[in-house]
Amino acid sequence: MSVLLIEAFYGGSHKQLVDMLHENIEDSAVYTLPAKKWHWRARTSALYFMQNIPESPSYRVLLASSVLNLAELVALRPDLGRLRKVLYFHENQLIYPVRKAQERDFQYGYNQVLSCLVADSVLFNSTFNMESFLTSMSSFFKAIPDHRPKDLDCLIRSKCQVLHFPIRFPDVTRFLPEHKLRRRATGSHMSCATGVPQDISSHGHLSVPASSSSEASSTSEEGPVPSEQQGAVLTQEPQRVTADQRGPERQQPPSCPPQGSHTGPQPQPPLHIVWPHRWEHDKDPELFFRTLLKLKERGLRFQVSVLGETFTDVPDIFTEARRDLGDHVLHWGFMPSKEAYLAVLCSADVVISTAKHEFFGVAMLEAVHCGCYPLCPKALVYPEIFPAEYLYSTPEQLGKRLQGFCKRPDVVRRHAVKVDTGLYSWEALRDRFRSVLSAEGHSVTEQAQARAGAEGSSARGSLSLEPTGVR
Repeated sequence: MSVLLIEAFYGGSHKQLVDMLHENIEDSAVYTLPAKKWHWRARTSALYFMQNIPESPSYRVLLASSVLNLAELVALRPDLGRLRKVLYFHENQLIYPVRKAQERDFQYGYNQVLSCLVADSVLFNSTFNMESFLTSMSSFFKAIPDHRPKDLDCLIRSKCQVLHFPIRFPDVTRFLPEHKLRRRATGSHMSCATGVPQDISSHGHLSVPASSSSEASSTSEEGPVPSEQQGAVLTQEPQRVTADQRGPERQQPPSCPPQGSHTGPQPQPPLHIVWPHRWEHDKDPELFFRTLLKLKERGLRFQVSVLGETFTDVPDIFTEARRDLGDHVLHWGFMPSKEAYLAVLCSADVVISTAKHEFFGVAMLEAVHCGCYPLCPKALVYPEIFPAEYLYSTPEQLGKRLQGFCKRPDVVRRHAVKVDTGLYSWEALRDRFRSVLSAEGHSVTEQAQARAGAEGSSARGSLSLEPTGVR
């Protein structure tokens, strides 16, 4: 088997996927473009790859992300059109958020639809991504003044499937504080203060736990940039607020002592909240900081680490929030290394998402892997991954949950999160990727159905999103 991996926007999750496949699939070749100027990659990368991918009789399968206009590429290179063509969607342009509806560029979504029509197999990183794409198609094409295409979603659906983005979860044992190590080792919800098994209800109050599974191991103004890019050009230096800057009351006291060593009530360290997302409006930092400032106004004790990548235009709210939160800030800015990033996640108690859009959410799953309690909107992809107790419907609900956790951080610290991150690991998904990238792919019947649908539409095209220089 010879697999041709093409990435027009080689950065973030797009880069991670291509690298993982290249490392684990024998006889694969990679051609990429750098992860910048997304709009131009979507418009013109097919021409670049037409000229820079050499012809080879050994290629059997082609995989590209949905940034590339696959229809253009296979029209320009008929030899590539004869391969089994697999398209992977990290995000879709039919519902990607824009400030105003009239600002949506029709061409990007149109390219993705054409790419699906010429592909043999179309993969999505979540059910939310797939269904939002397919069900939005008819309304999307209403922008055409007349002679609109019909039933394209029916032609495409037969070749679609969900194949989650595979995450390589590292061993973070060395970074975990004592209470997380103890919780991981015992699988217990025991309070180190009382020894009483307790859990957290959907309103943040204490309740008798039901059975739970044991704990398992970002759109730019430039375009749909993967959520968690560690390693792009930064616009500011990461900051670590030191203990001296915070004052003695902000220094982390040790976690609760072992049972049997009572020396009176021990002070709990303040709740540590982490927000590990891109610094852009689609992640709704305004809601996040507004919620924290209300906690501060109520005199509640907490620390916050605001991580994630910055781009050219950072929303003003970040400068304002840094000033207004003052000594509540523990870490501020993009971390200098993946290890430093994981260390902060391991030290945190609660990870928050306030996203207005999310097609998968690597950062939230990484934080859960590091022992954080997740709080996510009851929308987008989150109900697909997180049980109801970790979801909030309104800003008021988010604020109420955090108020309860600030008052009783021990409740969060003894909770084993009921999310099996192993389901999204490379180890769990590897065989499915190998199967779909085999020359045979699906059954002969499924392939025939997909080809019949594509031919019936008379459209030939496929798109993919993620670049970085030819390798």
